[in-house]
Amino acid sequence: MTSPPDLFSYRKYWAHKFGIAPELPTSRAEMDLLGWDSCDVVVVTGDAYVDHPSFGMAVIGRLLEAQGFRVGILDQPDWTSAAGFQRLGRPNLFFGITAGNMDSMVNRYTADRRLRSDDAYTPDAAPGRRPDRSATVYAQRAREAYKGVPIVLGGIEASLRRIAHFDYWSEKVRRSVLVDSRADLLIFGNAERAIVELTHRMARGEPIAEIRDLRGTAFMRRDWPEGWAQIDSSQIDTPGTLAVHTDPYETDPACENRPAVAAPMLPVLRRNRATTAVRLPSYEQVRDDPALYAHASRVFHLETNPGNARALAQAHGDRDVWLNPPPIPLTSEEFDQVHELPFTRRPHSRFGDARLPAWEMIRHSISIMRGCFGGCTFCSITEHEGRIIQNRSEASILRELTDVRDHAPGFTGTISDLGGPTANLWRMACRDRRIEAACRRLSCIAPEICRNLNTDHEPLIRLYRRARAVPGIKRILIASGVRYDVAVRSPAYIRELVTHHVGGYLKIAPEHTEPGPLSKMMKPGIGSFDRFKELFERYSREAGKEQYLIPYFISAHPGTSDTDMLNLALWLKRNGFRLDQVQAFLPTPLALASAMYHTGRNPLKKVTRDSERVSVVRGHRQRRLHKAFLRYHDPENWPRLRQALKDMGRADLIGNGKRHLVPSFQPPGAARMPDARGGKARASTPARPTRARPTARRRPRG
Repeated sequence: MTSPPDLFSYRKYWAHKFGIAPELPTSRAEMDLLGWDSCDVVVVTGDAYVDHPSFGMAVIGRLLEAQGFRVGILDQPDWTSAAGFQRLGRPNLFFGITAGNMDSMVNRYTADRRLRSDDAYTPDAAPGRRPDRSATVYAQRAREAYKGVPIVLGGIEASLRRIAHFDYWSEKVRRSVLVDSRADLLIFGNAERAIVELTHRMARGEPIAEIRDLRGTAFMRRDWPEGWAQIDSSQIDTPGTLAVHTDPYETDPACENRPAVAAPMLPVLRRNRATTAVRLPSYEQVRDDPALYAHASRVFHLETNPGNARALAQAHGDRDVWLNPPPIPLTSEEFDQVHELPFTRRPHSRFGDARLPAWEMIRHSISIMRGCFGGCTFCSITEHEGRIIQNRSEASILRELTDVRDHAPGFTGTISDLGGPTANLWRMACRDRRIEAACRRLSCIAPEICRNLNTDHEPLIRLYRRARAVPGIKRILIASGVRYDVAVRSPAYIRELVTHHVGGYLKIAPEHTEPGPLSKMMKPGIGSFDRFKELFERYSREAGKEQYLIPYFISAHPGTSDTDMLNLALWLKRNGFRLDQVQAFLPTPLALASAMYHTGRNPLKKVTRDSERVSVVRGHRQRRLHKAFLRYHDPENWPRLRQALKDMGRADLIGNGKRHLVPSFQPPGAARMPDARGGKARASTPARPTRARPTARRRPRG
């Protein structure tokens, strides 16, 4: 793995003479004020334009501006015709298309496939401002607007759809987004390296069709490249009959300081990785064969480490979708420079006083890292940002603190978050870069924490202390989820967190209590949560503070039975938790848990025709039941739960005592509701108010 050129080492494009735009233009009138006759790149996004480093369109726009290019923003264009895509004129180099910070289908639909009533990335949270599968629709309209202009896809929606993928909303396997959008190139993951090199090469006159060597890019091709070897994925992870299932973490024993590969694999893996591609089962094969889909998902995830990943090829008809290896993570110096670009940190001025909930949530927060090595199977961070943590330097973080203090609109002295995908993984990495580059584990901390992982929290404790010492900073809260199984290794960190950075409630995500679903989630056992809770409560008492943990749980995750949900409900009642908000499992494209949901097989292990099957919760009736167990205290759920308990042979849990889960009576007076069998139940009213642990709206990751 060779070191790429520094992100800011390229010679600036001639248009840098126009200087820095106060705001990247969103109209021809704004372009005229800047003296531009055209844009070199037009970024099309499904989000309203917010010039803040937490918004992808702003990062790419400001980064390309720093390279000397003129970048315009088409935010939430009218997709019903090509006219909305002609607002800024014909771009000189390409259209950059993104659905926005969220997958458009997740943004628009709930886990029950119902339309959401609002959109946090739209002024005043107005719904309906973006189409389904926005990346595909925008690409098609941009092509109609200006034929011949190259189309480059990016963002999380494109990343999660770069190969054939299960689509929850249509309940079928869909083709790569490259096929449906007819884009020229797809940049997956964090796009900084690829987008900078691509733009400079195109500006020098290199056709996009000839740019095929950029890491972190995908494209369509008809011919196998000359000089490249091909490995069938079945040679890496045979999807045939297997008598004994191997441990999934034996795939690359390098993590245990043993030889990098087992003997039977050596003939394959000794080939030059730089000119070797792995052929996945074709779109047609994974569409028709669940076992091959699960196998392809597993192989895909085993090829995500930038240090050892090979190119991937997957046939779609008579063409291949070709994926180059993932991008090399940014250095701290590069990451610092990206975050210190001249962002205004506010929505575009044309929005006036309109509310933008997504911006309001993060306007006074600071990102200190990206990526996550937790590998939770239901999470999309791995597929998008990768497992290697990219860290900002302490000095850069402190500089941004002062910038927020001095320039952020409405700042009152409180930093709402100092974190990232996970709050406490800053500066954590493998102790040996050679081992890291060879490792193929799906997680560094599941099913247990790797002995080669550095889990030292002392640098983060020092950062917290120095951040609190910045004049004008009154309080710093930690709103990102804490990876508690790592945190318990550092009681000093938990003490620092609890004493200074909890605003009464701390969000944490155990997700479940039972070993079955937890093993399919790649989450730690509930014992880790219990140890964290003990330390949290002890240090809260020592600090003289009344503080609470807000646990988050997932219902209907693959591998979860009705009995698992009942046991979780009993645990919640024993521990005095009454959940206000709950999350039902939503299968997102490419996630390992989504492969479980679609195929009923476990891709955490070698996938074979007779390998482990995973129970899947599909129907609305059972999904509603699992969600009802999480809100056992809600009278609306009592009829459904009573019937379920009877069906499960647990009628002993129906009654009015402390040992019972639900009462035997139904309070009168509330709206009528369906019972567990779909009929009408008696009317009900809310139960007598009791002290509950409220929940926050923003869900932690990890």
